[in-house]
Amino acid sequence: MQHLMSPLDLSVEELDRLLTLANDIERNPQKYAHACAGKKLATCFYEPSTRTRLSFEAAMLNLGGSILGFSSADSSSAAKGESVSDTIRVISCYADICAMRHPKEGAPLVASEKSKIPVINAGDGGHQHPTQTLTDLLTIRSLKGRLDNLTIGLCGDLKFGRTVHSLIHALIRYPNIKFLLISPEELRVPSYIREDVLHKNNVPFQEVERLEDAMGALDILYMTRVQKERFFNEDDYVRMKDFYILNKKKMALAKDDMIVMHPLPRVNEISVEVDDDPRAAYFRQAQYGVYVRMALILTLLEVEVC
Repeated sequence: MQHLMSPLDLSVEELDRLLTLANDIERNPQKYAHACAGKKLATCFYEPSTRTRLSFEAAMLNLGGSILGFSSADSSSAAKGESVSDTIRVISCYADICAMRHPKEGAPLVASEKSKIPVINAGDGGHQHPTQTLTDLLTIRSLKGRLDNLTIGLCGDLKFGRTVHSLIHALIRYPNIKFLLISPEELRVPSYIREDVLHKNNVPFQEVERLEDAMGALDILYMTRVQKERFFNEDDYVRMKDFYILNKKKMALAKDDMIVMHPLPRVNEISVEVDDDPRAAYFRQAQYGVYVRMALILTLLEVEVC
């Protein structure tokens, strides 16, 4: 039985197979419409989520399966003090696969160690968000045709943004990847990623403060919001939240075939005037999230569709 805690749980070869399956699902949805008939997905969300939870639920429903679960800790037995280990033991009696989001780093891993069914980490604190990373990789591969030879700009909250950390870990396995890390001093990428991931693997990167200084070099611009819930100090949040706003003027500096991505939700870091630009890929990215989660559910349940 296989779980997914990190994008690195999948080898590059397994990842390629998963993304190819997701592209086939995109092209032939009817072929997979009953693949998980009789199967149940439990969504155990101890932290609020719109996109990730609904994306998982849409994925399972598109496969002909059914869903059950809870959308906050308050509506589960966690409110009574039940441990994650006990919860997953019980959920294992009801469902065939579980997607879990939790504010504490490592909680889905603890669950996977006690589970009788595959567990997918749907986000654990500021640590990992592997299915968002799979979504990002599918978006890049589908729109750019490759996952190598790319210059990628990561902009905004690089300190707390788990999507950014996961994406860096995943992309350094491909040749000729270069990063431009665009952030204010206070929200720079953590030193362990700078040293243990980028330097250690000889991945070229540059840290810049101004978005305008990076735009012309980028194949991909990955925007992130400044997450209020990750800040300890309200004053710091208010001061930083408008630091970077992508608008038409900045887009004019970019290549014609650059793509703009965002894990969503956005606040005001991408102006709505950019939405009509053909290079804006963030809503397509959300759709790719359904396809890749469908592929992941099929893979972990070992369901083969001929």
